[in-house]
Amino acid sequence: MRNLLCKAALLLLLAPLAGPQRAAAQGYVKLNALYALVGVVNPSVEFAVSPKSTLQTDIVVSPWKSIDSKHMLFAIFMGEYRRYFKEHNRGWYLGANLGMMAFDMSKPYIENWSLKFEDRYCKGYGMMIGLCVGWERQLGERWLLDAFLGWSWMDSHYNGYSFDGEIDMHPHRPVQPEHPDPFNGSSEWYPNKISVSIGYRIFKPRER
Repeated sequence: MRNLLCKAALLLLLAPLAGPQRAAAQGYVKLNALYALVGVVNPSVEFAVSPKSTLQTDIVVSPWKSIDSKHMLFAIFMGEYRRYFKEHNRGWYLGANLGMMAFDMSKPYIENWSLKFEDRYCKGYGMMIGLCVGWERQLGERWLLDAFLGWSWMDSHYNGYSFDGEIDMHPHRPVQPEHPDPFNGSSEWYPNKISVSIGYRIFKPRER
């Protein structure tokens, strides 16, 4: 099952890069404006594949080894299919996405409706699959605004460390193994994308 999921993720991630030449005239490059304000890089490309659907590829990189003593270094590669209610790149849409990630970060959690981070950090990798809702608006001839919110199931595998670098040989599990094993796994539902991106059309469509 895991191999099948990996193959499906790879196909979705790479599909926008191998789209038909006809769709290239409908392509946009984007930069996540809100992420950029906190130093997280999130460029993306979106290509039309039909009058009402697009494929998008995202790269998200946080270069911060530490923020307020919390590790926050991670990278995400994500592919997404979007279905628009009117026509591509105009109005509301629903999307489905798959992604893979690598991280060295303090694990987030929600307590009393507040986002907090553990007083330790984890190093590892993971995959995610989720849904999103968004809205795009054309700004003039070439620019657009893309607002979106996504939620995903994240499956992660990692080692945990205290801030002095000591590895946790007994991470929390429902059932502990017979012998110490620092390699842990967890699956949770988390928001995987929420922001506003500014897009620029790569090519002007041909006039008929």
